[in-house]
Amino acid sequence: MAVFERFEYQGVDAIRTGRQNHISGSFVNYRVGDTLIDCGPVNQWKWLKPFFEEKAIRQVLITHYHEDHSGNSLNFNQSFNIIPKAHEITVEQLQNGFSIPLAGRIFWGSVPRATAQPLPEQTELENGETVIPIHVPGHCPDMHCYFIPDRGWMFTGDLYIAKVIKFMHRKESLPQQVEDIRAVLACDFDTIFCPHRGVVGQGKQAMQDKLDYLLELSSKAQSLHHQGKTLREITQILLGAEELASYVTRFAFSKRSLIEGCLEVEL
Repeated sequence: MAVFERFEYQGVDAIRTGRQNHISGSFVNYRVGDTLIDCGPVNQWKWLKPFFEEKAIRQVLITHYHEDHSGNSLNFNQSFNIIPKAHEITVEQLQNGFSIPLAGRIFWGSVPRATAQPLPEQTELENGETVIPIHVPGHCPDMHCYFIPDRGWMFTGDLYIAKVIKFMHRKESLPQQVEDIRAVLACDFDTIFCPHRGVVGQGKQAMQDKLDYLLELSSKAQSLHHQGKTLREITQILLGAEELASYVTRFAFSKRSLIEGCLEVEL
């Protein structure tokens, strides 16, 4: 575990920490003035705390309750006397505690119970610029992107990650994610701030490319299904054999889950 990079982009301060220096093994925290987007994984607190202490933080906006995004909520309660803002589901999950799969505990740690408060319809940066939450429940029911229209910035939570994906968690809804992407594309933004991929320039086009890919993959999957191919055959034809991640997660996270979602997408 370590700090892999520190960088600044057009006034946004960022730090990437984690176990491995790639998108699935690391996490980027973004700070815009006195506003923090997500509070990062709890097992990275040793490296994150100095970053958080550099400038006074007034508010923390959590995108969703997953352990890499909400893990340090209690640390913010105790060390900074800050109550993060989040969807009501996130508030409940943090208050009551939630189970985390083994892989999540290994990479990000277990999330202690903490206090959060319901997210307002919109909030402001320290300079008065508006931050608009956009509910995007396809990845998980509480997830939000945060749109800063004056800057053309979209903090995407786990909505983007990559233009091309080959895996999906069985709890995710691909049809809903398609609608989520369409909702975000209705906004006027140019830059994506992804907590795993990092900063993505020409972000709106990148998000459109992801939507086009998912729709094309869904069309191919449904065509093969109409030809009588089985789910396993369709997965093999379009995405290849399952990889280690599928077996480690006991197929909770797999190529098969993505193809199952493709078969449910309305074209």
